Amino acid sequence: MRAAERVQPPLSACRFPGELVRVYIWEWPVRITHWLTAFSIVSLAATGIFIGNPYLIPGSWVRDPFLMGYAKLLHSYSAIVFALSVLSRIAWMFLGNTYSHWDKFIPVARRRWHGIVAALRYYLFRLRQPPGFVGHNPLAGATYSLVFLIYLVMICTGLALYSVSASVHSPFRVFGFLLPLVGGAQTARWIHHVGMWMLLGFAVHHVYSSVLMSQVEARATVESIVSGYKFVPCDDLVYSGYRYFDQKDFEHQHAGK
Repeated sequence: MRAAERVQPPLSACRFPGELVRVYIWEWPVRITHWLTAFSIVSLAATGIFIGNPYLIPGSWVRDPFLMGYAKLLHSYSAIVFALSVLSRIAWMFLGNTYSHWDKFIPVARRRWHGIVAALRYYLFRLRQPPGFVGHNPLAGATYSLVFLIYLVMICTGLALYSVSASVHSPFRVFGFLLPLVGGAQTARWIHHVGMWMLLGFAVHHVYSSVLMSQVEARATVESIVSGYKFVPCDDLVYSGYRYFDQKDFEHQHAGK
């Protein structure tokens, strides 16, 4: 069933050149994990900044002496949501449809490597139209794979730091073995801090580029992360983004059919 889902519609499915078709791209696990990850990052960054540099001191106009406790509690619960969301999304790279598959993030195929060049040419204003990838283009997919690597580093350093202050009977104490691997608690804290700012910087770029591409392409790019659907040219389903620089790709895909 999964293999059948990865077969692109034939060219005969296009009634006329340039026809826009409604395609279900992002399945519900992709959309849910996307928003859970986004909201948890906002919560983790806000509480993490406060934990690292408390700018509200109880005793002045702040009357609650347990303010730091609330911040750490919210940080811990947000971290659990973040970790489960990231791990679920990684699992869906092996269980989901072709657009969420792991090989759309890691360019193992030669054609995906060529697609990185095509996408980069478009971003550098060397192509007038986007290469026409239905899901993630190879450059975006490779970038997201680095983001997921940062996610995993944040999870590991967060667990290592939490193991230091966790109670004796807490199951999270088992993650204390991570501390020597990252150079101790202080180094883990520094890596955790730098990773946070890297993710926040990526978030700004991600929102900007998503809105920009949604306006340029006019194919419901931003809306698709809510509905799951995009409107794409029908021939993009056949050429899968490579038609701008590899005209033999279609013949290769359909040879012998």
